[in-house]
Amino acid sequence: MTNKKIVFRQIDPEIVALGDIYEHQSTAVLEVLLGLQKKYGWISSQQIEDVGRTLNIPAEKVYGIATFYSLISTKPSAMNVVRVCDGPVCWLCGGDDVRDAVEKTFTDHPGWKVDRTSCLGMCDHSPAGLVDNKLIGPISYETVGELEKVWRGQPRDYSTPRPGELRIMLSKVGMVNPDSINSALEHGAYQGLISALKRRSMEVVGEIENSGLTGRGGAGFPVGRKWRFVAQANRSPKYIICNADESEPLIFKDRVLIDTNPHQILEGMAVAGYACMANEGYIYIRGEYSAQADRLEQAITQAEQAGYLGINIQGSGFDFHIHVHRGAGAYICGEETALIESLEGKRGEPRNRPPYPPTAGYKNLPTLVNNVESYAAVPAIVQHGSEWYRSISHSTTPGTKLYMLLGHVNHTGLFEAPFGLTLRQIIEEYGGGMRPGSQFHFALTGGAAGTIVSDKFLDIPIDYASASKGISLGAGAFLICDHRVSPVAFLRNLLNFFRHESCGKCTPCRVGTHRAHEILTRMTHGQGEPGDTEELLRLADVMFDASFCGLGQSVPIPMRSAIDNFSAAFTDAVNQDGWESER
Repeated sequence: MTNKKIVFRQIDPEIVALGDIYEHQSTAVLEVLLGLQKKYGWISSQQIEDVGRTLNIPAEKVYGIATFYSLISTKPSAMNVVRVCDGPVCWLCGGDDVRDAVEKTFTDHPGWKVDRTSCLGMCDHSPAGLVDNKLIGPISYETVGELEKVWRGQPRDYSTPRPGELRIMLSKVGMVNPDSINSALEHGAYQGLISALKRRSMEVVGEIENSGLTGRGGAGFPVGRKWRFVAQANRSPKYIICNADESEPLIFKDRVLIDTNPHQILEGMAVAGYACMANEGYIYIRGEYSAQADRLEQAITQAEQAGYLGINIQGSGFDFHIHVHRGAGAYICGEETALIESLEGKRGEPRNRPPYPPTAGYKNLPTLVNNVESYAAVPAIVQHGSEWYRSISHSTTPGTKLYMLLGHVNHTGLFEAPFGLTLRQIIEEYGGGMRPGSQFHFALTGGAAGTIVSDKFLDIPIDYASASKGISLGAGAFLICDHRVSPVAFLRNLLNFFRHESCGKCTPCRVGTHRAHEILTRMTHGQGEPGDTEELLRLADVMFDASFCGLGQSVPIPMRSAIDNFSAAFTDAVNQDGWESER
């Protein structure tokens, strides 16, 4: 018998070098994969094997992670990829026609590929696209041929408040140079942190509790209560996470906050770290926000050098470090437990709950998760006090909210105002009314998982309590649609998003979203059948009752509200010829 010597292939030195950057921790698998994707445009099976070897994890696990995220490809691809958004706002703005023009323009371009993608967080620049991970928009027929030359359009200017605005989180927009900590300091940055460091940590928790600050991600959970849970947890270390993975259609407020005043977010996280007795923080940012991630990393470096982050902050003895973690294209990672899974170097799939993150989150340790807007509200509260913050709003929800207004109104974009605005106020006072020739038909309120409402909801004050009246606030987004848009066709577009972004972990969501989209497609094209509307409602019930996480449980909200408020449109879609949107 002949003894054969087994020779192991040497690991790619480039992958070893990437592993060195992250100390060969298994949690860094996504960063390593993104580094390879950026350089080569795809990741080979050999590279997957080498990533596993250098990070000491099975190759099949690396493959499972690589194939989970839309911005990573395991097949050879063109070096230049144009992704055109097919989200509801871009659809409403004629995105289908723009996408067709882009596909026609780049068909014969060697080295170029055109793909469709879910919402890019560029709803105020619709129709939008992603070119080699650089956000662009709005795209028009005039600019289609220039996409390969002009990567990014000019960002919206939000420096001038609208009539009636009350600004706290946006108060420094246009004043602060977002790339300069000296500019931020000149306009009061980190004064809230300094104020917090002079107090006991639990006093700071109490201040946030007393302010009534609610989470701005959509659920409206009391921020101070979360902080107290983490602060009182008897295990350590503890972690602070900022959820900047805003991947839901209609939502772009976090991008604007990062683009205009990143130090405000870092300050809010540092205050949370001090209050909860945590020394480590992570910002999980969606992969499409590459420029925003770069800006945050630069701001962190500046804050460390100036002594507002890092070791012994301002001589207080408090240490706090913040790291930026880039996602890779997965809407489900906006769910906090899926985000934590992704942060740990796993597929971004939701966890069973309980336990909840405040007791068993990142690395199974106490973890605070808030979103960008929530942290941005913290510095002013700590500096000026909870009573001041409560005095701002006469609604059941204290403070101000960032509102995103889109669709067929004269003035779209972002503004800040107290809670309790009515839909009529949002359209007429802040949006400048409906566009010429447009008549209000319906609105999607709260975000993609919000309510589709008719004109009978125009005068209901909107806050986190208004969901019980049939109109949701959610993350604060409002898409206004005129008389030319079919609620059936619109709902179909929403379900196209949800079916694409379902992680597939549970059957009710995976199958239910696909089945609902199939039915709505038939109805939209005049091929509806008796019982289709009832089947949609049954699917909504199953998804709400049996889905594993909030994605599947929230899909029924726009489905039920659209059918409840526009039953005649669904009846017509079954009995007549369907109605595609004219937009």
